[in-house]
Amino acid sequence: MNKQSFLSILAASIVIASCGKNDKSAQAGAPQIKEYKTVTLQPESATLNSDFPASIQGQQNIEIRPRVEGYIDKIFVDEGAVVKAGQPLFKISAPEYEQQVRTATASIKSAQADLSAAKLAVNKVKPLVEKGIISKYDLESAQYTYESAQAALAQANAALVNAKVNLGYTTVTSPVNGVVGSIPFRLGSLVSSNTAEPLTTVSSIGNVYAYFAMNEKTLLNFTKDAGASLNQKLKNMPAVSLVLSDGSAYDQKGHIETVNGLINTETGTVNVRARFPNPKGIIRSGSSTTVRIPKEVKDGIIIPQSATFELQDKMFAVVLGKDGKTKNVNITVLENTAGNYYVVTNGLQAGDQIVLEGVASLKEGTEIKAQNQSPETVYADLK
Repeated sequence: MNKQSFLSILAASIVIASCGKNDKSAQAGAPQIKEYKTVTLQPESATLNSDFPASIQGQQNIEIRPRVEGYIDKIFVDEGAVVKAGQPLFKISAPEYEQQVRTATASIKSAQADLSAAKLAVNKVKPLVEKGIISKYDLESAQYTYESAQAALAQANAALVNAKVNLGYTTVTSPVNGVVGSIPFRLGSLVSSNTAEPLTTVSSIGNVYAYFAMNEKTLLNFTKDAGASLNQKLKNMPAVSLVLSDGSAYDQKGHIETVNGLINTETGTVNVRARFPNPKGIIRSGSSTTVRIPKEVKDGIIIPQSATFELQDKMFAVVLGKDGKTKNVNITVLENTAGNYYVVTNGLQAGDQIVLEGVASLKEGTEIKAQNQSPETVYADLK
């Protein structure tokens, strides 16, 4: 091999090696297209829940007061006891009412004796008058005495009834089925109908009322399409549920019965009352609970919360364009969420393909590879 041939071969080798190196450098510098999970939006339905702190009151909170004056002799129940209508609660010692019954009973016997004597007098005078032995005046006088004796007996009977009623007041009974509240008095306490504090309070809890406040905007949101009149709106509102203080759901549904006609100008809220059945007596008057009102959303644009990010008090979603590049879209959502999902009111529409994860760190205009997910998988928790 001559010198010229060797130089030619060497030059060709250098050129080939240089090209190979440039190809590898180009491959190393090319950006890698990452895969992201996406979903193509379609109309979905969901139930949005609005929660309102509420206080519970019994259907009836009745103050128990004595009708007579006396000392508490017996207390038949304890605080928190479940009682039935007519069940004794307290016994008041008032001997004068027992004496009144005895006196009235004796008065009846005396009146009966006077009535019998008056009747005998009439029977005695009547034949004498008929024979003309005595004047009719004597018979009329005897009859008047008899009628007076009848009236006296009736009055004695009425006095006995009244005495027994007063004696009955010494046993204080529950007027309704319910739960006994606090008992501030103890045995030996002197009580009367004029005592400022009641003996106790019995709360009727067969049904309970949940009272809560709702702002004007929320009220309009729930009632604007529910009917013409307020009664129709309340009737057409969905059944509401109750969340107990331990976070568990109460097993009975309730209904909103009344909405206060006046809006509080200081708070901008209106008072609302919902009624719940309480057959087992689980809920007690004074409890703190949460009223949950559902609202159905049909054929709305719903996206997972993980598909959004916030920037300067605005919310964004990432839409994948037909060119395979991302675009940040400002969206508006409802305040209430459907679990881990937002209901979008503006910014997205059916057919848009959005990125599901990692959107906060994804720069706008980034080319990605879509790994499109089925709506059944994405919205599994929504069903």
